[in-house]
Amino acid sequence: MHVARLTLHDFRSYTSVEIELEPGATAFIGSNGQGKTNLVEAIDYLSRLDSHRVSNDAPLVRAGSEQAVIRAEVVRGDRTALLELEITPGKANRARVNRGALPRTRDIVGILRTVMFSPDDLDLVKGDPSDRRQFLDSLLVLQTPRLAGVRADYDRVLRQRNTLLKSAGRRRDADLSTLDIWDENLARTGAELIAARLVLLDALGPHLAEAYVRVAAEASPDRRAITATYKPSLQLPDDLRDAAVIHDALIEEIARRRGDEIDRGLSLVGPHRDDVTLMIGKLPAKGYSSHGESWSLALALRLASFELLREDDDDPVLILDDVFAELDQGRRHQLAELVGDAEQVLVTGAVADDVPDALKGHRFMVAGGTVVRD
Repeated sequence: MHVARLTLHDFRSYTSVEIELEPGATAFIGSNGQGKTNLVEAIDYLSRLDSHRVSNDAPLVRAGSEQAVIRAEVVRGDRTALLELEITPGKANRARVNRGALPRTRDIVGILRTVMFSPDDLDLVKGDPSDRRQFLDSLLVLQTPRLAGVRADYDRVLRQRNTLLKSAGRRRDADLSTLDIWDENLARTGAELIAARLVLLDALGPHLAEAYVRVAAEASPDRRAITATYKPSLQLPDDLRDAAVIHDALIEEIARRRGDEIDRGLSLVGPHRDDVTLMIGKLPAKGYSSHGESWSLALALRLASFELLREDDDDPVLILDDVFAELDQGRRHQLAELVGDAEQVLVTGAVADDVPDALKGHRFMVAGGTVVRD
């Protein structure tokens, strides 16, 4: 899979830009603030309907404009698909495939698949549980697009339930007759999401262990073993993957903690409270890993994602956004060797010398809102 052409209208800093891309490595070179990351962000957003930089759509639209458009020709084997996305803050976004409108915008997710590594990925190791949950769920949706609907349904139920809990906490005479219905909806969608995360983590584990050994080849033997363990907000058997059993466990725990939830006005049980524990050797990575180890683990998580997705006989588009400046010379070359066989690798860098020779391939210079092939 690769992107053959990218067109942007009023996206971020671009009034209008169109570039033709090819398989292999492509580097976008430009000083900070010139728009190189905006190009790869657009491709990644078209894949996941999510940005690695912001949590809402408004910053994606150029200042003074009402709407942004991302358009990409995606080649998959011997077929080409034209993907289009209209981003309109405050309104429903709209998606098209080959000029035909999709019933739901989220139906575009997974047609183009990307794996992006950026400096912010250090948060996967050192950041809050929400960063690791976001990592899992984004990968889930790319692997199984229908789960985008499950995730959206869960978020909607959670918002509605929290609103009811806040009302109950403020008023002693609040009507809680509908709370059981929201409990059931939260348990149903939450159980499916937890079960999918557990299966995903099982499949990702071997790829993660292998990727870390390759990235951190210089590490001592006792610091090469990597494990990733799901940490739910309730007690579950270690080998449990059955959504029906998880549903019943959620219902039981929700009932047990109802008083606490009403007092605090929020839902205390469910996948929105879960985490992933990352271990290097016998110690948690968070709080115990060095800066270099944290970078290696973050990189291994993305490389493992790439390897898992390519098991479907399609390489996702691999995006390396301004990461080489953060890596030492050894890790730069290791990374270049690890991704050299990907069908398409898109790289951004402030200076050309930051990008290893193996990944320079095709090159574009980005400056002042223009993108020129070098």
